Amino acid sequence: MHARIRRIRNRWRYRRLLRLHRFTRDERGIQLVEVTIVIPIFLMLFAATAEFGRYYYEYTTLAKAARVGARYMSTAINPVAEETNAQKLVVYGNINGTGTPILPGLGLANVKVTRTGGPIASIPETVTVEIINYKHQPIFDLGKLTKSTVSMNVAIKPSVTMRYLQTQPPPI
Repeated sequence: MHARIRRIRNRWRYRRLLRLHRFTRDERGIQLVEVTIVIPIFLMLFAATAEFGRYYYEYTTLAKAARVGARYMSTAINPVAEETNAQKLVVYGNINGTGTPILPGLGLANVKVTRTGGPIASIPETVTVEIINYKHQPIFDLGKLTKSTVSMNVAIKPSVTMRYLQTQPPPI
């Protein structure tokens, strides 16, 4: 091959190589690619943190309400008659049963009061207040977002047991 033709071809190859090399040094748009990779991960972490916070809030609210109901039942003079008042106290925060429930979806059927032990049926040894059949309703259901079978719709079941403090039978 003639030397002149070889030089021309080499120049064209060198120019093509420089054009391709230019793209390897160009960093425009790299940040956009990084953001598209990182944003979904951050959103999932944010949603998981928010859901855990909501679940913890609901659990502690129900645990405190059950504790108040158990404390009320442990000092009740007639625990058999005061059971519905304790349920209202747990659900509404007052024994009248007025107002809105402390958590959405909580009802009197979700509160179970159990009296155990004792020499007479009207004088129990311990009183237990349980929250039953109450489910956490997630805002971000991560199981549906990730198309898996894992669900954040889990049951919240706090219970509190206290010793009954009234040792005398109720007045007749």
